[in-house]
Amino acid sequence: MTDTGRVGERSRDLERLLTFVDAVAAIAITLLVLPLVDLVPELQENDSVAGLLRAHQVDVGAFLLSFVVIWSLWSAQHRLMRTVIAQDHVVSRLLMLWTLTIVFLPFPTALVTREGHEPVTKVLYIGTMALSSACLALIAHRVGRQRSVRDTDVRPDPAPAWATTIGFLVALALSLAVPALDYLPLLLLLLTEPTVRAARRIGWAPRP
Repeated sequence: MTDTGRVGERSRDLERLLTFVDAVAAIAITLLVLPLVDLVPELQENDSVAGLLRAHQVDVGAFLLSFVVIWSLWSAQHRLMRTVIAQDHVVSRLLMLWTLTIVFLPFPTALVTREGHEPVTKVLYIGTMALSSACLALIAHRVGRQRSVRDTDVRPDPAPAWATTIGFLVALALSLAVPALDYLPLLLLLLTEPTVRAARRIGWAPRP
């Protein structure tokens, strides 16, 4: 048994589940653009596209941010499940909860463009991201403990997902405590990888 090679075929049930999850994520990321499509009728004869985009820069920004978030979360899920070949009931339930967060995200994204300063909107938007990341961390823990579901002896590393979850929660707390910051605290997510590396160097986090 090797750490890098595939030594077993993925079960059919798990393959169908992951195909379903991928399809749902693709649909959710596509739905993000619909509010932008709805802006097209606002173009009048003497208006410019540049003017329309300037007038709705919040809509465009929310779309781009949510697109990057969904793509990043899906990529993390894909890497995490790459070595999983057998279905596990706990992993399946966590994966369904993760899928729910991805499906739900276009809704708070639309709210951001209309009622973005509302505390409830911030909780729904950033909180959904935090829950999604937490699901990935829990999946990593479960897969790491269940050797029978993996085709490798290498355990998945939950530290990046936990760091991202904490980053989302800190960003949410700052956004609620200092409303003027709006969604700028989400930039803290750029520090998650350096933070994990630093924590490992000083022994605060285990190495993968």
